[in-house]
Amino acid sequence: MYEATFTISDSSAYTEPTDGADCRIELWCNEHSDLLYVAGSSIDPLLSQIRTDIGIEEQLRRDGEAVVITSSCLKREETRYIERYLADHNCLLLPPLRYEDGKKHCRILALDSKSLTALYGDLVEAGFEIDVRTKREIGAPTQSSPLLTLDDVLPELTARQRDVLTLAVDSGYYDLPRETTTAELAAELDVSRRTAEDHLRRAERKLITSLVAYLY
Repeated sequence: MYEATFTISDSSAYTEPTDGADCRIELWCNEHSDLLYVAGSSIDPLLSQIRTDIGIEEQLRRDGEAVVITSSCLKREETRYIERYLADHNCLLLPPLRYEDGKKHCRILALDSKSLTALYGDLVEAGFEIDVRTKREIGAPTQSSPLLTLDDVLPELTARQRDVLTLAVDSGYYDLPRETTTAELAAELDVSRRTAEDHLRRAERKLITSLVAYLY
């Protein structure tokens, strides 16, 4: 069994609002509506666009995050989506779909490598702009080797959260003693100190809360 991650350039109602914005959307489709998890530092314009293009039935908000039930399904608004090609090649789409940096990120499961190759070929022929980010073989899970990878454990960080966290590690922020400050990180990224600290705290919280369950 094989798993691949495709990054697809399109112009959907969920893709365009994330282009150039520090936010992402995770999508679970229910055919008649979509369940969305929205996160980032600039989600208000994104939610406003979703309300205009798709409609919002209900939403739960907190700082930098929202859970949204849409009034309609994105598939009803689009004529080109990859799901229609999956059955021809015995492939499965693993939810959630992720929209970030102006692209659609899909995890696809297939029984063999040839099926993924054939699916990729059909999608390219149909005009989809696709970048294959990862491709791996999945072995049968055993007691000593579970079907679990870092991709399954690690949370999704926004692009800005990844930038701040990576710079912090590379600059020695977590060294003892520290070799840099959040003010210096902010200056390097050309943002305010408060913004840099906010992104760093959010990234740390996501990582810690995701990993702590696997410490025992």
